[in-house]
Amino acid sequence: MRILHIVTLISDDGAYGGPTRVAVNQAEGLAARGHEVTIAAAGVSGAPASDSVRFELFRPRTVIPRSGFAGLSAPSMLRWITKVGREFDVVHVHLARDLVTLPAARLCQALGIDVVVQTHGMIDATDKVLARPLDAALTRPVLRRAAHVFYLTDREQAELRGVAGPMRGVGGPLRLRRLTNGVPELAARVEDGRLDVLFLARLHPRKRADLFAAMAKVMVTEYPSVSFTLVGPDEGGAPAPDPQCPVRWEGPLPPDRTADRMRAAAVYVLPAMDEPYPMSVLEAMAVGLPVIISDSCGLAPDVIAAGCGIVFETGNLVQLIEAVRLLLSNAELRLSMGARGRSAARARFGTAAIADALESFYDGTVQYA
Repeated sequence: MRILHIVTLISDDGAYGGPTRVAVNQAEGLAARGHEVTIAAAGVSGAPASDSVRFELFRPRTVIPRSGFAGLSAPSMLRWITKVGREFDVVHVHLARDLVTLPAARLCQALGIDVVVQTHGMIDATDKVLARPLDAALTRPVLRRAAHVFYLTDREQAELRGVAGPMRGVGGPLRLRRLTNGVPELAARVEDGRLDVLFLARLHPRKRADLFAAMAKVMVTEYPSVSFTLVGPDEGGAPAPDPQCPVRWEGPLPPDRTADRMRAAAVYVLPAMDEPYPMSVLEAMAVGLPVIISDSCGLAPDVIAAGCGIVFETGNLVQLIEAVRLLLSNAELRLSMGARGRSAARARFGTAAIADALESFYDGTVQYA
């Protein structure tokens, strides 16, 4: 099968985060099953080295200033799709409210190509003024005409129904399918006595790096030998400088180095609010790192069920401090939680299982010539 994945941005610093990682993991898993897979994205560099997946990068343009990823476009991608799009059996669009993926998805549908979309929690109810005309012109038509719409959580499913609106005259209900994220098999971390508490994610306000810093400021007096580290590009959520705060910010890290950085840590902390299904948490689990996340994270039920970390009340600094203290004071607990997380990542979230599911969905969609 010839498969095209479309994602908003690929860059050296991995600034677009989870959706790009998901697309690459899915593509690698599908290629391992013998499919011919291409990933297209805005970007001028940063494509992962791969012997099995082809990358097509197109120069990004900012058409709406000060709007982040939503203001990017890639006109040359649309020209490329017009030229070669019909060569693909199915197009899998990692859809967001932006001017890269929405026009690409709509163009593919206009060309008569089978399109599935995966929204990663990025198409949600919003009161932003610019979203209204964009949803009317592109978002709703793309969702309504998609062969499948993949979602991660019940909340995302409900919000997608709300955004798509009534399906009068479109051919039936929104074709929603649950699909979890997948993580590849990764080498396990080895306990070496170093105690580093790690936050590795985009420093966006929603990720709550400020709460991590507040926790570290309290904990350093109790654990002066422990390091507290932020890793990721600053997107307006970096904590304010504080000479009394021990947090070290290492800056952004290329995606192919994040697993190594996690293996050097003892505890992974992501205090984010309403995080749908963070790939960083799955990656931490895959290397055997115990995780601490908030109860508004989409992976909270899985972490609780697997016993591979601690879930605290969103925004509750006291509970976050208690969770970090518990893991720092108990090496045996860190090891057992890490082992359970690694087992869960392999059994439930492995790329092979996700590739199986995608192959089944695609087979039910594609109309072979």
